[in-house]
Amino acid sequence: MKIAQTGRVIPALKLPATGDQTIDLKALRGKNIILYFYPKDSTPGCTTEGQDFATNHLKFGQQNAVVLGISRDSVASHDKFKAKYNFPFDLLSDEEGKACSVFDVIKEKNMYGRKFMGIERSTFLIDENGKLRREWRKVKVKGHVEEVLEAVNEL
Repeated sequence: MKIAQTGRVIPALKLPATGDQTIDLKALRGKNIILYFYPKDSTPGCTTEGQDFATNHLKFGQQNAVVLGISRDSVASHDKFKAKYNFPFDLLSDEEGKACSVFDVIKEKNMYGRKFMGIERSTFLIDENGKLRREWRKVKVKGHVEEVLEAVNEL
């Protein structure tokens, strides 16, 4: 599968999502898409990031933007996470790593001296035509959502 590149249309992707649905990114053409990858449901940084996107959900909507969170957790885990924090957007499950490969977000990580492969917190802004317009890698949660909102406003 191709890797997404800035300025190019992203490859077609369909993934299972919260609410017992399948989300097809191609079917969202006509809307801007904020696709944010996070390591794991219900962890402190991922919860804060989700809450920040939720707080600004209406502002994104006013810019014709859809927010979608994505990790390798199961749909069942996502459903619990979304319900617990009342996220107004869907979470996509990428257990097979297809989207992670397309967006090249699986990186070597180091926790307490143990190295492992996992999702590097990253966000991608896809325009109404399906083109990747911006990417943020090695995201620090504080202030990130405001930066993404500013980029959407500039489209």
